[in-house]
Amino acid sequence: MIASPDPASSRWAAFHNTAFMRYWLSRLAAGFAVQIQTVAVGWQVYDITRNPLDLGFVGLSQFLPALLLVLVTGAAADRFRRRAIMAVCLSVEALCAIALLAFTLAGSQNVLLVFIILAGFGTARAFYNPAQHSLLPNIVPPEILSNAIALNSAGWQLATICGPLIGGLLYDIMPELAYATAFTLFIVSGILISLVPRQAKRIAPPRTDWKTIIAGFRYIWHQKVVLGAISLDLFAVLLGGATALLPVYARDILQVDATGLGLLRAGQAIGGIMVALYLTTRAIKDNVGLWMFVFVGVFGLFTVVFGMSTMLWLSVAALIIMGGADMVSVYIRETLIQLWTPDDVRGRVNAVNMVFVGASNELGEFRAGVSAWLIGAVPAVVFGGLGTMGVAALWFYWFPELRRVRRLDLPDRA
Repeated sequence: MIASPDPASSRWAAFHNTAFMRYWLSRLAAGFAVQIQTVAVGWQVYDITRNPLDLGFVGLSQFLPALLLVLVTGAAADRFRRRAIMAVCLSVEALCAIALLAFTLAGSQNVLLVFIILAGFGTARAFYNPAQHSLLPNIVPPEILSNAIALNSAGWQLATICGPLIGGLLYDIMPELAYATAFTLFIVSGILISLVPRQAKRIAPPRTDWKTIIAGFRYIWHQKVVLGAISLDLFAVLLGGATALLPVYARDILQVDATGLGLLRAGQAIGGIMVALYLTTRAIKDNVGLWMFVFVGVFGLFTVVFGMSTMLWLSVAALIIMGGADMVSVYIRETLIQLWTPDDVRGRVNAVNMVFVGASNELGEFRAGVSAWLIGAVPAVVFGGLGTMGVAALWFYWFPELRRVRRLDLPDRA
């Protein structure tokens, strides 16, 4: 059950750590940039082609680099300075924003160029994500790591709430303004991460051989609790994700403009940040495995509600509940991975985790786009939500180790 607040803890404990504060601000700026750019790209591509399949290719072009480079990105995060990797990747992401700005200024209608730019962006994110996830345990002590994860999630959700709204407003004013703002925020993020104090390596860099490269896969395979948590999130969001089709819902079903699209994209984040802030002081202390299954089922149920809605207020309400339910799953999964994984393989484990997350998000967007192209947007979302509920039920029986987990802190407490 969710425990009462610990009076000895502080909701903002991790913010007293200067390194974490700079790290958090860097991620916040990057989060705003990603969300602003995502809204602009989705609306622009659908405006050009009016084909939901192209929205699927937007997700696929960003996911494939993470999949193809998974054996490299995790090893890089374990071998090289994670802070430096993040700074370089943010510079590349800024260049991609400039490329999208140039595409827009040129008035091009060739969306293939957008997919190519997004593939470059996805390559940078493929290296960035394992490094940023693996850096966090190096800059905060274990006793406040759970608080730092919750605050980290809250910051990302804040960007996911405000970023799409800002992106929609900027795009309505001038599409070029959205991409220029994303570029500026990526640069700010890169400067902030460069100001994080250099962390001493806790271990010697691993040898680069086949055994060390696949260590992340081997660790996850043998840790059935981690495997269950990651794969549950993968298939639940892969089937239930509806974000790729939000431009279709905004323009064709709910009949709103780019600002309305921003509101829809912010919906899940509103629920997510509410739950993340709640979890900063009321962490889930018992029966965490059961709670994860419950909230994945809730996510699927309200995906169905969203899919069937034709009213903006109901659609936003469903998205808010979906976001809150998903945040519980994300919080449990991320805490399990960070606290149960040795530092010497954390980068490779996080690289595998980010491929799973990317598969659930970007590949889920491709699944949604193809499904909408074949059977229509509404059936694609409704059947996806039902599929998510089915996945939760199946995983409940297939992963009893995850079902029986009571606490998050140590694997021997399962």
